[in-house]
Amino acid sequence: MSHLSMRKLVLGILGLAAFILVWKAVTDAKLVSPIFFPSPERTWAALVKGLAGGPLLAQTVETIQRMLLGWLLASLVGIMLGALIGISRRARVFIAPTLELLRPLPASAMIPIAIAFLGFSDQMVLVVIAFGALWPMLLATIHGFSAMEPRLYEVSAVLGLNRLQVIWKLALPSALPMILASLRLGLTISLILAVVGEMLASREGLGQSILLASRSFRSADLFAGIVILGAIGLVGSRLLSMAERRLLRWQAAAR
Repeated sequence: MSHLSMRKLVLGILGLAAFILVWKAVTDAKLVSPIFFPSPERTWAALVKGLAGGPLLAQTVETIQRMLLGWLLASLVGIMLGALIGISRRARVFIAPTLELLRPLPASAMIPIAIAFLGFSDQMVLVVIAFGALWPMLLATIHGFSAMEPRLYEVSAVLGLNRLQVIWKLALPSALPMILASLRLGLTISLILAVVGEMLASREGLGQSILLASRSFRSADLFAGIVILGAIGLVGSRLLSMAERRLLRWQAAAR
């Protein structure tokens, strides 16, 4: 581990410790009722109990599965469709109005439509997650492919490359930085929509657990669920950052 990485790690730990100390000070002073705002100790106890013998571990697995399935579906569709649109000027002109019509729609606006077709089911939640997470990856892929150096197309014509070879060997490496950045954003959106979908459709997961805990004033269980959601987001972002650095190592070498 480099000196810079170690420094970032230490600063991150110190920031987290400061946050917990402020949290403890607020709860010890009872500035907010313990019914609504538990102490770090109560939250930790609920977290350990829920993961060790309670239902929290199974709920966490359910939420992660939904998040990843929706994210993978959105990634597959977004990158493939974005590549086909981004590499063809005619396709961009033809499809752009439809994309601009659908892009501003929040995923929450699609929930009633998804419920009407799929009911309160796991498939409904998956469709909502995929719809919401699709747009960052789709738009980033389109922009990355359309921004490719025009002379590369001339080179591909001289080399006799077909459309798929142009996408794989020339356009994809050029667009990869934008695509990888959009994957991280899409993963965050997938986690948010997985929780919202579980709350609305009463599906097993952290979303339903947090909702039930809030309704029964079990603040420690509620905050334990929130802590796990934060940890999922952090770990997912870190893993994708590591993959991004590895896949884009050639950029640093080129510099």
